[in-house]
Amino acid sequence: MNTGQHGRWHALADRVIAGEPIGEQDALAVLRAPDTDVLTIVDAAYRVRRTYYGHDVKLNAIMNVKSGLCPEDCGYCAQSIVSTANIAKYAMLDRETIVHGAQRAHARAVGTYCIVASGRGPTDNELAHVIDAVREIKQTLPLKICACLGVLRPEQAQRLKDAGVDRYNHNLNTESSHFSRITTTHTYADRVQTVQRAAEAGMSPCSGMIVGMGETDEQRVRLAFALRDLDADSIPINFLHPIDGTPLQHMRTLTPWKCLLVLAMVRFVCPTKEIRASGGREVQLRSLQPLALYVANSLFLGDYLTTSGQSDAADMAMIDDIGFVIERDAFASGPVRV
Repeated sequence: MNTGQHGRWHALADRVIAGEPIGEQDALAVLRAPDTDVLTIVDAAYRVRRTYYGHDVKLNAIMNVKSGLCPEDCGYCAQSIVSTANIAKYAMLDRETIVHGAQRAHARAVGTYCIVASGRGPTDNELAHVIDAVREIKQTLPLKICACLGVLRPEQAQRLKDAGVDRYNHNLNTESSHFSRITTTHTYADRVQTVQRAAEAGMSPCSGMIVGMGETDEQRVRLAFALRDLDADSIPINFLHPIDGTPLQHMRTLTPWKCLLVLAMVRFVCPTKEIRASGGREVQLRSLQPLALYVANSLFLGDYLTTSGQSDAADMAMIDDIGFVIERDAFASGPVRV
């Protein structure tokens, strides 16, 4: 082992724990580290994660309340208008089904229930429908509610907040200079503006990235810093799951090692934030999934929007096997320095 490099990564962790923001060159060095350094980098990032989140793992669950039928041309998405993927397509689920999904999530030790709908943004009727479901959930269950409904107008954001929505997700997905290669029907600025509107309305902003869509390491770093500047409280890191019928179906550039380095890089850049090992982790991290939790402090339990996740039993066993525990308080205030 190169003891100099070993010391370098732990010195970086020392700086982060001391409250010193790292620079883009430090972050880029993490992504370009040799394979022989990956475990040392994970260990250094684990020290940062442990400082702010101990051994807690926060569980989130997704309910896809409207599937397909989307006019946007996002190249990674099976629900996009340009996709020919064989997926279920349906309009907004009824209120009872959405509420039942929350009940099931709570029974599975999930802390945050994510209500997700395809489309550019919600119609007023769709928004009212979600609000009705949220109000019923909030009356009966101690769950955080995250909504992900697309682009929001300011008054829509305020209505969601007033109804009890705790968090709003709108991922930036990829860095601004790469964005038009992935999506052309809306802009990177549209996404930034929606995250800002959610925060201005008083909801916790959630925004993250999709890794593996042909972006460079430099673009990954700049996106991590953009998320830091946006002050996203929760940062889902998705790893591209190439889906047959989508424009990115043949994009296979990731390795488990690279996925771990991206997670570590984001942890160093955003040390106090909830970092979630999200969509595609089963496909891209494969047998190294447990190592991701030494960096990330959150994951999705169960299935995603149009793809299957690992079984609940497998995820629970993974968490238990590495000596971590499920965060039971759905309303934990955030990082607690230990």
